[in-house]
Amino acid sequence: MTADKKTTYTAFAGEERIGGGDLAKVALLVREVVNSGDSRLIQIFDDATGRVTDIDTRGTETETIARLGVEALEEKPARGRGRPKLGVVPGEVTLLPRHWDWLKSQPGGASVTLRKLIEAARHDPKAAKREAQTAAYRVMSAMAGDRPGFEEASRAFFAGDKATFDALTKDWPADIRAYIAKLAKPAF
Repeated sequence: MTADKKTTYTAFAGEERIGGGDLAKVALLVREVVNSGDSRLIQIFDDATGRVTDIDTRGTETETIARLGVEALEEKPARGRGRPKLGVVPGEVTLLPRHWDWLKSQPGGASVTLRKLIEAARHDPKAAKREAQTAAYRVMSAMAGDRPGFEEASRAFFAGDKATFDALTKDWPADIRAYIAKLAKPAF
């Protein structure tokens, strides 16, 4: 997922998709289902990665949203003058001296060059396909790992055989199939 796209999530109660959208919206939907006494397993997936996201729905709606650490349902104030906060996180990179020499000679220095290289790699169609495969497989494993035909469907999926994949998953619950198909679309 590119940095300019907003992260979205999809929630399931058992086999039923209960909604999707930003994390605050999904948290409130999940909170409503949990508070209704529904005993089905609730799973929330990050649409970009397929990773399960855990949230705490106890307390009021405001408390639930506050625990998410997101600015939910509010407009962000206009940014003032000065350098934007990019969310830069320092880390360690180990390179050979010739690599450091090359990076230092690039316009903007090592950090700018590394960010540009990473962004270029992230927009590579092969990388997008791998990311889609990974996300879809995570959801497949979580939602359908115990379903008949899972192993064969997985092999067809990674082989890019959409017809076989579709045939093997036709008996899976409709909401699960539809969500996996949405995530897997760039992979086929």
